[in-house]
Amino acid sequence: MPVPSDTTLLLAEAAQRLAAGGLVAFPTETVYGLGADAENPEAIARIYRAKGRPSNHPVIVHVAPEADIGYWAASIPAQGRALIQAFWPGPLTLILPRAAHIPAAVSGGQDSVGLRCPSHPVAQALLREFARLKANGQGGVAAPSANKFGQVSPTHAAHVHSEFPDLGPADLMVLEGGPAQVGIESTIVDVSRTGQGIGPVLLRPGHISAAQIAEVLGVEPARPDAAAPQVSGSLKAHYAPRTPLLLQALDRLLQAAAEPVSGRTAAVVFPGHAGPAMEQVDWLECPDDPAAYARELYSLLRRLDQQGYARILMERPPRGIAWQAVNDRIGRAAAAFEPS
Repeated sequence: MPVPSDTTLLLAEAAQRLAAGGLVAFPTETVYGLGADAENPEAIARIYRAKGRPSNHPVIVHVAPEADIGYWAASIPAQGRALIQAFWPGPLTLILPRAAHIPAAVSGGQDSVGLRCPSHPVAQALLREFARLKANGQGGVAAPSANKFGQVSPTHAAHVHSEFPDLGPADLMVLEGGPAQVGIESTIVDVSRTGQGIGPVLLRPGHISAAQIAEVLGVEPARPDAAAPQVSGSLKAHYAPRTPLLLQALDRLLQAAAEPVSGRTAAVVFPGHAGPAMEQVDWLECPDDPAAYARELYSLLRRLDQQGYARILMERPPRGIAWQAVNDRIGRAAAAFEPS
């Protein structure tokens, strides 16, 4: 997909904004990111303030395809190089040992750093233009998702504008890049501890599956352990809409839909699973393909938030490995409304 001509005209301004310590929201293939110069602690702090994000919660550094990863990471193990070769540019973040000169602010104070090379052409063009402004040619953009902390990630530029109504054009520049094609955040794999004899660890599932990673490395990535680095999206409750969301098996959902509540209910089910017509219930069908479901999930949650529902009932997706990333996101969204 080529960069739109009108966006090309804005890239130089966006890169200058980053170089001056400002904020730029930009599209990636996963979601839209809220970006700042990854080597400028004051600029990184602006991300945290805008999002209301805890300062110990790390962000991911985005780099262009030709970036020198050795500039950002103190070391790159063979497993990390193999994953880069297989999946970059693309929706994979690697956790690597952080180079000493890279600010700890991007890592929530940890000695690791999350690196990703996005495949979206607008993101790549921005990263290249920003790197061109750097004396050493190594420009990285720290960017979590462009939304308030813990809320639904944006998959359209319009979502970013609505998320930060208090930030005008002088405070936040938003680059348009169309709808995100993946729709959920990147897979995160930790390879920062191979020197300690710890193999790859899958810290966040995503579009690139554990099976694909295992095919490249010859070993299944392990589940997160107590000593694993903290990463974006690892909290129990995350990606949540403002409308209460209940995630349920179909039989329980059908029972819940029939229960009287004050206000209207949105019931999101798989094709053919809708219950009987009810005055206060709107039945909506979600895709039965995991990639399509992921692509549409956040847009759906945002749309339902705007339509005045009292609650959202969602049918629990299948448990298979193909649905792992979707189950992770929707499970964390629902956890925000579980009794503490």
